[in-house]
This record gives sequence, C-alpha cells and structure tokens, in this order.
Amino acid sequence: MNSKEIINGPVLVLIGPTAIGKTDLSLSLAEQFKCEIISVDSMQVYRFMDVGTAKATKEERRRVPHHLIDIVNPDENYDAARFVKDARSAIIDIHGRGKIPLLTGGTGLYLKALFEGIFSGVDADPQIRKRLEKRLASEGVNVLHEELVACDYSSANRIHANDKHRLLRALEVFLSTGKPWSEHLREHKEQNKGDRFPQALLLGLTCERSELYDRINARCKEMLGNGLEEEVRSLLQLGYNRKLKVFRSIGYKHMLQYIDGEFDQTEMLTLLSRDTRRYAKRQYTWFSRLEKLNWMQVAQKQKIFQQVEKWKREVQ
Repeated sequence: MNSKEIINGPVLVLIGPTAIGKTDLSLSLAEQFKCEIISVDSMQVYRFMDVGTAKATKEERRRVPHHLIDIVNPDENYDAARFVKDARSAIIDIHGRGKIPLLTGGTGLYLKALFEGIFSGVDADPQIRKRLEKRLASEGVNVLHEELVACDYSSANRIHANDKHRLLRALEVFLSTGKPWSEHLREHKEQNKGDRFPQALLLGLTCERSELYDRINARCKEMLGNGLEEEVRSLLQLGYNRKLKVFRSIGYKHMLQYIDGEFDQTEMLTLLSRDTRRYAKRQYTWFSRLEKLNWMQVAQKQKIFQQVEKWKREVQ
C-alpha cells in the first residue's frame, strides 16, 4: 500500500493529551455520526496491557468497533511505519462499510507520520557516534549543544541540552552528511507535500493547564486502584522480560520500580503523576506540529458536535 496515495473520503481525528477525556467524547461522536474508532496510541496496540494504557473497556468496544487495539504482544516491535500501514488499511475498510473512520489518541508522532509521511532518516554511523559519546562524557552536554548551535541552529533551538539522545543524533547526522538535520527534515517535508486526506477534520482537545493536571493526578490514582500492580506482575509471570521497551513506558516503569522496592507507593504515585504531566506537555509539542489542527475546549461539547456536523455535510 502506497503511504502517499490520497484517500478520498471523510476522516475524523480527535486528539489530545492524556486524561483530557478523549475516550468518552470519541464514543459519543462515533455513535452520533456512525464512526468506527481507530486508536492512535503507541501502547494500546499491546495485548495484556489494559490498565496502564487506559484502553477503552470491553463494554465500550462493544458499543463502537475499535481498531488497532490488542494487535501485538508486548515483546513484538511496533513503530510509526507499521502504524501508518495498519491505519490506512483500517481507514479503507471502514470507508468500504459506509462508515467514518474516527482516529483518536495521544501519540502525535503516529498521526504526523500518517498525514505527512515518515522521514526515513540518515543511516547511523557507529564510529561518529562513539566519538561523540566520548566527547559527551569528557566535555559535557553544554559544549556539544553549543557546537550544534553553530552547525544546525534550527535543531539546537528545538533540542534541549539535556536531551542527550537527540543531541547526539543531530550532531551525528551533520558530521556524517555535511548537512544539518533540520535541512534533511525540510527536504523530506518538501518531497512529501500534498494532502493525503483532503476530506479530514482534525480536532485537538485542550483545557486549562491546572484542570488537565488535576485530571492527570486523578487518572494516576485510578490506575493504581484499577490494578496496575497486578497487571505488571502478571506480565512478569507470563515471562515478559523487564528490559522490554514497553516496560520503559510511563506507568509500567514506575510500577516496576515500586515492585523492586526502589520507592514506596506514595513516592511512586508522586513520580508517576509528575512524569505523566511532563508527558502531556510533550504531547502538546507534537500536536502543534500538525497542520490543519483545530483546537477545541474539551468542555465545549456542543460546539464540537456542531463543527463535526457542519464538516460532515460539506464532505458528503
């Protein structure tokens, strides 16, 4: 399937940070406008991981068909490229049933890849990376970040000095190709211009930051009450290695640290809530990179429904 091929047909998108209320609203929209839901969540694809990923319940999935939930095991690799392939296939199938695909979730990278394509990147250069890692250890992040400012100001402006992985990657790309990472990205965007989904409506949910943080804190407490510890212990008993990528995700890594005795439950909950709030801020950063995104206050449900109704009349 060509990921650049245009899909003519209505596609509704509802995204927002964790805990803002996407699930309830997406179910109501799906029932009102005859949609099937496609999850845009990098963790909900994994089986046996329900509590920590805040999946729609089985009852909610009976109300509205859901796609791209529980499709791989925790030790299988799943990435943006596979998501694009799976999501496009689901969209075409849903259109074939005369329904509207409703993509909802919080993984901005996946949605950006679907709508704008994936930057295939520059091959890694182990020798350059090794030299950079040695310099990082001996000279520190500030020296390397200043070097990135000099050779790739645009990348340096968006990469924090403490983000060592992306800092090293940006320098590696420049040193191996002689061209700034930001220039590679600009060329990719130029080559991939074009609207893959010309009849899509993209809605982004937002609210006051203090309200969102209250929602996040309540969600974290709810996850513990709903059995996150039991879920993590069950995954370990099933034989899944604690070094898997899924165990580095928010919620699961915190619970592992609690199980291992690194923190008591109060400390663990404090760290889980803090890291989830930080994650929400990163989600907003990803969402801001999406073109055609319409921001809506989550509390203004009537206005959201009116906008979807107006859009549906226009695309039919």
